[in-house]
Amino acid sequence: MKVARAYTLTNEECQDLAQEILLQAWRSLPEFEGKASAATWFYRVALHTAMNWHRKDKSRRSRQQPFVEVQALVASESDSAEQTQHRDTVEQLYKAIHQLPKTDAALVLLYLDELSYREMAEVLGISESNVGVKLNRAKKSLSALMNGQSHEH
Repeated sequence: MKVARAYTLTNEECQDLAQEILLQAWRSLPEFEGKASAATWFYRVALHTAMNWHRKDKSRRSRQQPFVEVQALVASESDSAEQTQHRDTVEQLYKAIHQLPKTDAALVLLYLDELSYREMAEVLGISESNVGVKLNRAKKSLSALMNGQSHEH
């Protein structure tokens, strides 16, 4: 769901992409050789599916205006100020991640799921040292986005 959410604008699109990821994982299961952990393999399938979906869907999404979903921002009466602040921060984070180049977004998602540099390198097919360099750049870009600065793709 985290991968799907980072590559979509609406809850409906997120659900559609999540289903596509599960379908692709099911189709790819016979090819799983056990060379990497199941989690690493699944991330790889999820990220490749999301990137392909994002690329194929680009023309339709370019005509679509993103909207902030009411259900995500409407606080129920039982929400505390702290819960509301946390939810707003998470929403800002996902909006910022969505603005990153897709490989940086993938790397940030893996980092947020607390994968090791080795696991991130396996998923993305890059070296561990390259993970460190790219992650530092992505963190700087995210920080700038979260502080309201624009980001050039």
